[in-house]
Amino acid sequence: MDEPIPVTRAVDHGTAKLMPDVDRARAWLLTVDGAPQSYVNLDEPTDLEFEYVRRLAHVVDVVAPQDRPLDVLHLGGGALTLPRYVAATRPGARQTVIEADRGLIALVGEYLPLPAESGITVHGADARAWLEKVEPAGTDVLVADVFGGSRVPAQLTSVEYARAARRALRPGGVYAANLADGAPFAFLGSQIAALSGVFEHLCLIAEPAVLRGRRFGNTVLVASDAELPVAALARRTAADAFPARVEYGAPLDRLSAGAGPVHDHDAAPSPEPPDGAFTLR
Repeated sequence: MDEPIPVTRAVDHGTAKLMPDVDRARAWLLTVDGAPQSYVNLDEPTDLEFEYVRRLAHVVDVVAPQDRPLDVLHLGGGALTLPRYVAATRPGARQTVIEADRGLIALVGEYLPLPAESGITVHGADARAWLEKVEPAGTDVLVADVFGGSRVPAQLTSVEYARAARRALRPGGVYAANLADGAPFAFLGSQIAALSGVFEHLCLIAEPAVLRGRRFGNTVLVASDAELPVAALARRTAADAFPARVEYGAPLDRLSAGAGPVHDHDAAPSPEPPDGAFTLR
């Protein structure tokens, strides 16, 4: 069998590259304009290489009994790493993925096809526009992992966006967002402020080095109108190769102190990461 070779293609929002993993026969890294976007192991979809993806997976794992199929809405698709994981770990799950880059969808569909009857449907559409028209109270878990380059788009940072996310969720449903920031956490504070005005319960998953302001990095912000399983999340994230903490209550109040929620008219993207912030470890 011929060894797989890298694939480079111009897509709607940049240049995408699929690079085979030399240690795993059917595993691939997706980058867009040089920034790592997804890692997929077609033979083992529970192999999650990126730390933030494992933390999002932990959220999905603990929000409901493992034998319960879920309705999951993913804003942002990449190479569909998390949807593949959910399909493998929760048979019968119904998943909708919204990815704005149709060229990227085509590339992933050609080289990293979904298994038959995966329960995953992918749509080429704007995440905010789709969310505004989605069926109310029809989603168990809403995952937001949308980046324009290396920044979260402004239209996915406002109070109005948070309200749209809340409308999409069933009672007790959970919202989880991959965000990126560094000290002094002005962006993260504004996101905590926006979500806390819409959801009753919040928690934040992040590595200690990020929380202490030592480096720029990914955080996962989780929100619900029901109490969150923070103890279960803390056990799982602490056991990861790169352990993370789960913060809630007063620590989140401190992070958001002095930060007001942003609205559509004054929303801005997340900050530009410093050079080298997003590299594989």
